[in-house]
Amino acid sequence: MAAVPDTTARAGSPWRWLTRLPSERPHVFLLGVMMLLPLFMMSLNTWIVLTISGLAMGAMVFLMASGMSLTFGLMSVLNLAHGAFISLGAFAGMTVLTFWLGDYARSSSMAANAFAVLAALGLAGMVAGLLGLVFERLVIRPVYGDHLKQILVTVGGSIVVFELIEVIWGHREIPVPRPEALRGALIVGGMALEKYRLAAVVVGVAVYATLIWVIERTRLGILIRAGVESREMVEIHGYRIRMLFLGVFVAGSALAGLGGVMWAMYREIIFTHMGDELMISVIVVIILGGLGSIRGCFYGAMLVGLVNLYVGYLEPRLAAVATVGLMVAVLMWRPQGLIPVIKV
Repeated sequence: MAAVPDTTARAGSPWRWLTRLPSERPHVFLLGVMMLLPLFMMSLNTWIVLTISGLAMGAMVFLMASGMSLTFGLMSVLNLAHGAFISLGAFAGMTVLTFWLGDYARSSSMAANAFAVLAALGLAGMVAGLLGLVFERLVIRPVYGDHLKQILVTVGGSIVVFELIEVIWGHREIPVPRPEALRGALIVGGMALEKYRLAAVVVGVAVYATLIWVIERTRLGILIRAGVESREMVEIHGYRIRMLFLGVFVAGSALAGLGGVMWAMYREIIFTHMGDELMISVIVVIILGGLGSIRGCFYGAMLVGLVNLYVGYLEPRLAAVATVGLMVAVLMWRPQGLIPVIKV
C-alpha cells in the first residue's frame, strides 16, 4: 500500500515558521508588524506614501548611525562626538552645492546635478574622514578600553568641532536647496512619490549592502573581525591591527559626513548643532538594533523612520515621543536589542 503524504505537517509548516519568527528573527517580525498595523488605519495610497517616506528617513538615519555602530562594534569605542562629524559633513556638502558647484546643482541637466551631488558627498566624506583620522590619533587613542574616559574626551572634542564650524561658516541657519533633478515627485497610480525620498532609500540600501559585504565577505572584514576576537593572533601573522582599526574609525567618520549631507538635502536647511539633535535618533537606533550590529542598526533605523511617519500622521501630538517609546517597548521585550551582538 502506497504511503500517504503527510500534508498536515506540510500545511502546518508556515504556521510553525510564523510562531518561531519573533524569537528567531525578531527584526523581521517587528518590521513586518510595524508596517502592517497602520494599513488598517489609513487608505492604501496614504500607507504607501508614508511607508516610502519612512523608509527614506530610516535610510538617512542609518547612514548617520552606521558609522557609530561600526566603531563601537569593531573597536569598542564610544564616540559621542559623532554628531559633530554629521554637522561637519552637512556644512561641507552645503559648500559644494551652494557655492562651489551651485550652477551645476541649479542646472536643468541631470548629469550636472549628479556631478554636484557626488562632489558634495565625496567632499563631505573626505572632510569627515580626515577629521576622524586626527580625532582618533589625538583624542581616542589614549583612552582605548576605557568607556568613561571616551565619553568625557569625545564630548569635549565635539564642543571644539562645533566651535570650529561656527568660526568657518557662522552660527546662523543656512538653506541647502536640493539639486533640480531631486525636486518634485513622481506620479505613480495617483500617488505622489517624492524623488529625493526614493533616491535616499536607494542610497541607504546600497551602503548597507556594501558594509555587510565588506565585513562578512572580504579578507579585510575577516581581518578586522579576527582582530576584535584576538588582537595578538592577528599581529603575530604580520598584520598591523592598529592601522586596520584606524581605517574603521575613518570609515565610520566618513559615513557620518555622508549622512549629514543627505539629511541637509532632506531638510533643506542646516545649523551648527543639527548633529547633536540627530544624535538622539542615532543612539536610539543603535540601542534598538543591538549594540554594535550593522544589521540591527539598519533594521532599527527603518523602524524609527516608519514609526515617526506613521505616528506623525495618525496622532501628531505623539510624534515627539514615538521613537523613544518604540525603544522602551523593544527593550522591555528584548533587553539586548533586536540582534543581540556586540560585534558585527
